[in-house]
Amino acid sequence: MKIGYFLSSEEYTPAELLAQARGAEQAGFEALWISDHYHPWVDAQGQSPFVWSTIGALSQVCRLPVTTAVTCPTMRIHPAVIAQAAATSAVLHEGRFVLGVGTGEALNEHILGDAWPQTDVRLEMDEAVEVIRELWRGEFVNHHGKHYTVEHARIYTRPDTPPPIYVSGFGPKSIELAGRIGDGYVSTMPDADMVRRFRESGGGDKPCQGGFKAAYADTADEGARIAYERWPNAGVPGELSQVLPSPRHFEQAAELVRPEQVREAFVCGRDADAHLDMIGKYAEAGFDEVYVANTGPHWQGLFDLYQREVLPRLR
Repeated sequence: MKIGYFLSSEEYTPAELLAQARGAEQAGFEALWISDHYHPWVDAQGQSPFVWSTIGALSQVCRLPVTTAVTCPTMRIHPAVIAQAAATSAVLHEGRFVLGVGTGEALNEHILGDAWPQTDVRLEMDEAVEVIRELWRGEFVNHHGKHYTVEHARIYTRPDTPPPIYVSGFGPKSIELAGRIGDGYVSTMPDADMVRRFRESGGGDKPCQGGFKAAYADTADEGARIAYERWPNAGVPGELSQVLPSPRHFEQAAELVRPEQVREAFVCGRDADAHLDMIGKYAEAGFDEVYVANTGPHWQGLFDLYQREVLPRLR
C-alpha cells in the first residue's frame, strides 16, 4: 500500500504547504494529495491559496506524485481552463500528476452567482471530463454540449501522456459514475462497500485512493482539542457539506457538533498504533493508497512519528 500526505489548503499558507511537502518527502511519504478550495470550511482554518499556483511550486521543491483531492471542474473554473492547468501541472511534475475531480461544494463553487445545482444535475455535468480529455488530445476543439461550450481551443503545452483522472464519490450514483468514467477512485471513508461498488461499476482493478485526518500532539486530548478548534465542520452531517455556502454557515452548523464527534473523525495524539489501525481500515476496505492530513501546528511531529514508527512497520 502506498502511504501519502494530504496538504490541507484550507489551513496552511503556501509557504507552509511547500515546507510540508519537503518534510513529507524526507520522512518517507510516497505521494501527495492537495485540496482545492476557494474558502476554508471555517474561519479558524484561516487559509485558501489558489491550488494551481501551489501545485506549480510543489514541482520545484519535491518529486512526489501529486493528486488534486479534489478539484471541481464544473462551475467556478471552466473545464477548458482546468484542462490547461492540469496539463501544465503534469509537465512541471514530469508526469507525476493525477487530476482528482468531484462534484464540489457550494462553499467554493457558488462565488460567481450561479445557482447551485441539485445532485443529479451536478453528476450530469460529468460532461466536463469529456471536455478535458478531448482537449488533451492536442487538436483544436469545438464542443457544444448541454453544459459547456468550447470554440477553437487547443492546448499546446501538454505532457507526453495525459494525466489520469480519478473521480470522487460517496453516494451510490456518484460512485457508479466514478466507475464508468474514472481512471481511479477517491474517497475519505474506509468503506469496503464503496470500493466494491466502484469496481463493479467499471472501475475494475483501477487505483483507489483514501484519506483521513490526524491531529498530532503530545496527548490524545490535546490533539482532540486542536481538531475541534480547527475542524468542527468534520461533525456536520449529511448533505450540509455540499450545500452550505460560506464559512459563516459552517460555523453556525458546527455549534451543534459535540467535541467527541470530531474526535471520532480524527486520529489524535502521537500513538503510532492508532495511525496504523486507521491505515489498516483502509487496507481492509480495499484501498491501494492512503493519505494522512495533519491539523494544527505540529506537522513536523507527525512526520517524525511516521518516519520513526509508522512507515517502517508498514514496510
